[in-house]
Amino acid sequence: MTPKKILRRSHPNSVPAWGQDLPPLLRRLYAARGVTSDDQLSYTLRHLASPFELRGIERAVELLADAIAQNQRVVVLGDFDADGATSTAVAMLGLSMLGLQSIDFRVPSRFADGYGLTPGIIERLQLEDELPDLLVTVDNGISAIEGVKAARDLGIKVVVTDHHLAGETLPDADAIVNPNQPAALS
Repeated sequence: MTPKKILRRSHPNSVPAWGQDLPPLLRRLYAARGVTSDDQLSYTLRHLASPFELRGIERAVELLADAIAQNQRVVVLGDFDADGATSTAVAMLGLSMLGLQSIDFRVPSRFADGYGLTPGIIERLQLEDELPDLLVTVDNGISAIEGVKAARDLGIKVVVTDHHLAGETLPDADAIVNPNQPAALS
């Protein structure tokens, strides 16, 4: 006969001292994920890295400011997942609020286009007579060597904003903003 397993609830003293405003279950879940203080649960912006410390941000801002001032056509190229869709929406809204008049977006189909900025997307924009002056990737682009080349070959300026890890070679974009970009690839 197999012995029965006995489940025991943890002793109240084993609940972390932080997170007193949280239900005990959430405290245990956060503790299991390595949270060790209330400060780590803060949703305030003060815990985010300063955007002024991001490599490539100055050049990206310069290109975007020029696009706004010169009423250039800008296309935001996002991704279809949660952070890509959110990034696309935030970029569209933010650039519109800053005064950009001619802005559009594209979200590639993984089946038809593959992932991120590909030469096929640039070809499609060209066929549709919708080539932008500036293309801004959000949540993709750090590995888009050929896609960036295709855009640049047609005179399109490219700003890559991506958080994914870079490969050994970076795309030849006009600006790359990536918090995970190694210093050796800058």
